[in-house]
Amino acid sequence: MGLGETFEAFEASARADGFTEVLVRHWGADLVLDLHTHAFEARALVTQGEMWLTCEGLPRHLVPGDTFVLAADAPHAERYGPQGATYWVARRWASQLGCLGQCQPAR
Repeated sequence: MGLGETFEAFEASARADGFTEVLVRHWGADLVLDLHTHAFEARALVTQGEMWLTCEGLPRHLVPGDTFVLAADAPHAERYGPQGATYWVARRWASQLGCLGQCQPAR
């Protein structure tokens, strides 16, 4: 997974890995989302802007080309930079998973 990849290639890879929903997400400038969870596992590639993803109290600065994996129900917070951010995200809903994990680096 990387910046030279097309959205179509990202989507095909994600679907081959069992992700059922693949989206382009755009987030506004300086947006802050306090600690929350999602009922899906997420695998994402940042394509524009910058963001900070905080898991287990540790913030990670993400810029274009960076990836992240977030387990279903993992508590996390998000903060977006002055130009916002865009990322491609693949989702696999918790009901499709056998177990729940925590924040993980992309592989």
